[in-house]
Amino acid sequence: HALDVLGARMLRLDANGFLGVEKSAEGLPAWSEGHPLSHAANHIIAGMVRKVGGFTFQELNLTIEDIRDTGAVGADLSYDFIGRPGYQHALATGQTEFLRLALTTSLELGVAPVGLVHGLQNHDELTYELVHWASHFDEKYRFRLREVPGAQLADEIRADLADQLTGSVDYNRIFTQNGIACTSASIIAATRGFATLDEITEADIPAIRDAHLLMCAYNAWQPGVFALSGWDLTGMLTVPADDVADLVATGDTRWIARGAHDLLGVAPDATRSAAGMPRGRALYGPLPAQLDDPDSFASRLSRILEVRREHGVATASQVDIPDVADPAMLVMVHRLDDGDPTVDAPIQVTVLNFSPEPVEGTVHSAQLVPLADVVSAETGATIGQVDELLSFEVSLPPYGALFLMLTGGVSEGVVR
Repeated sequence: HALDVLGARMLRLDANGFLGVEKSAEGLPAWSEGHPLSHAANHIIAGMVRKVGGFTFQELNLTIEDIRDTGAVGADLSYDFIGRPGYQHALATGQTEFLRLALTTSLELGVAPVGLVHGLQNHDELTYELVHWASHFDEKYRFRLREVPGAQLADEIRADLADQLTGSVDYNRIFTQNGIACTSASIIAATRGFATLDEITEADIPAIRDAHLLMCAYNAWQPGVFALSGWDLTGMLTVPADDVADLVATGDTRWIARGAHDLLGVAPDATRSAAGMPRGRALYGPLPAQLDDPDSFASRLSRILEVRREHGVATASQVDIPDVADPAMLVMVHRLDDGDPTVDAPIQVTVLNFSPEPVEGTVHSAQLVPLADVVSAETGATIGQVDELLSFEVSLPPYGALFLMLTGGVSEGVVR
């Protein structure tokens, strides 16, 4: 029905790791994750969908190994529960260390970003998704200059997010023990110190927009699927809890992040949706007006997506997440090989600044090509050259993002 009647091409399998459940010994939890019947059910469902011309992705909040193993016998893609809390933690703290740890751990365990759906806000809360670290409770991870057990790492990240995004604000709300009800824009508002949403003026919107576009660049300028919602496109803020009091009365605070929004500006005077949801505040406005403004969120997002399409990063191979010179920086190195590691492919480097301050630093990776020119894909300008130590310098504005291509250079004694 979804494929042939509604016209969907991709179907979401929600919590599909729990399709097989078996009673355990008395007093112990039931066996679900990794159960053979769960794998078999996933295989059957995904195979049936492919037979009728569709694809599936799984929304599975389990360990990285579970995401890998379940995906191997089932869904074609997996929702990115690995990097999502990492980039939001980076934005909240101005430091990318946990995000880099999450990305490198994912690569080491066999979950490449090309098989993931990298999303911004959806209908749910900002889920901490720290199951992997909590499950590896006694395994040690290097974090903040010390060795930390997985359980402690999960507690620290959860505490950071809760403190930064809900501690002193009245518009983001904790949802059970799994996450925070918020929008992408209200995450940024909290990181910028707004105690209430009424404090946000027109003069404050450009900085929020820039941080939001940084989140887009992180998700779009790496291999895999890029996803965002109408709430992102219009810059929606959360709605007051009092406006959805009947819906949040049982504790489901996620309703504050589901405000009605008008993508095309067809009902400017409406205060509620047809279903009765109160209209939230949209920082960026409807799409037609945005597309008439080259500096708007939607117009600048279109340029991010144009670069993504032109260079084929969606089907590239991520080959390195190197250490960084500034704690606010993130560097992702990709081979634009269309998934074929045997071809001689160009190297692409995504460099991001998760800080509200400008940064300067050195990009260093063993994957870089000596003496190659470093070219901005957006402007066509050469910003530097890779030296013989496999490094180059970069400067980024607040919440800046660079999509860089390496051209020329010397590789294994051959001039490129």
